Amino acid sequence: MASAILKRVSASAMSSLVESIRIGASSRNFAAVAVGTDIVSAAPDVSLQKARSWDEGVSSKFSTTPLKDIFKGKKVVIFGLPGAYTGVCSQQHVPSYNNKIDEFKAKGIDSVICVSVNDPYTLNGWAEKLQAKDAIQFFGDFDGKFHKSLELDKDLSVALLGPRSERWSAYVVDGKVKALNVEEAPSDFKVTGADVILNQI
Repeated sequence: MASAILKRVSASAMSSLVESIRIGASSRNFAAVAVGTDIVSAAPDVSLQKARSWDEGVSSKFSTTPLKDIFKGKKVVIFGLPGAYTGVCSQQHVPSYNNKIDEFKAKGIDSVICVSVNDPYTLNGWAEKLQAKDAIQFFGDFDGKFHKSLELDKDLSVALLGPRSERWSAYVVDGKVKALNVEEAPSDFKVTGADVILNQI
């Protein structure tokens, strides 16, 4: 009897482990942000940190960029991802936008932005490694406040990443969300690539 119970517990534990490996499969079907949301109003008093070297941070007195300066009066494509130097982010997500930058410009997009729950110095090194810094603007959400305000935050402790973000993309005009895509799990890359959002502009 004890052996049968142990086998059932072991099978259950193994099932949970397998499910957790599919990094952060979402139990939340939608976030606070949606089509029609004004991002600046949804995340009041939130600023982001433009990717930069440490010396640039010191010389700028660790300045931050208010959301209104990023979005107001502009056509912006923004995508969020779990973290710099991680697999899908490095191999698929950023390259999909970097390779299509001319198509975004042809559609009148003022800026393509990558935002991640990372410090701006890590993001700077990563952007340079990917040779994407000239095409894409990288911003750090160092404390996760931006993603928490939009309910796009995600606990990825299972992958030893801690508090991070969903994988998502949006087309934003004058601060208003016109199109929004969120992956079912941050490890997925099905609806947040450049080709999808290009077709939504």
